[in-house]
Amino acid sequence: MRLLCLLVLFLSIPVKANNFGDMPVAQQYAMQYIHALTHQDYKILRTFYSRDSLFYDKTANVKYKGARHILAFFTRAHSGVLEYRFDVDHMFNNGSLVVLIGSYRLRGPGEQYGKPGKVIDIAVPGVTTLKFDMDKKRIVEHIDLMDYQTMSDQLASQ
Repeated sequence: MRLLCLLVLFLSIPVKANNFGDMPVAQQYAMQYIHALTHQDYKILRTFYSRDSLFYDKTANVKYKGARHILAFFTRAHSGVLEYRFDVDHMFNNGSLVVLIGSYRLRGPGEQYGKPGKVIDIAVPGVTTLKFDMDKKRIVEHIDLMDYQTMSDQLASQ
């Protein structure tokens, strides 16, 4: 009886996944990828892409295929950026498809956003989906759906 009580007590204690290793492998890949992306670590990013990888910002209708083209785009987009991060509000996966919901936070030169001479600070809500080739640990498809109206509103007030 005492053993049964201890077992019930042990099973009733809430347990949280609080370290990286507790995540499903696809989510671990996603976090590694997002970290490399937001830290502008193009050497690590390159390892996630193949010539068949696709980046598609569906909201802006911008597509790039292949490691070289995707990296060239991100290099231009991140030029001069002082701070860049993705604050994840929710993440889930179905097999190799990972969905991240949150906000991309960017602080950097206003020239790219029509605000020359200013440092802009924006938080753009969005959804990023990442489909992985799990065997090769490569991005098959990276799709962004961004709230550019919110970005526009934030830029107008700066």
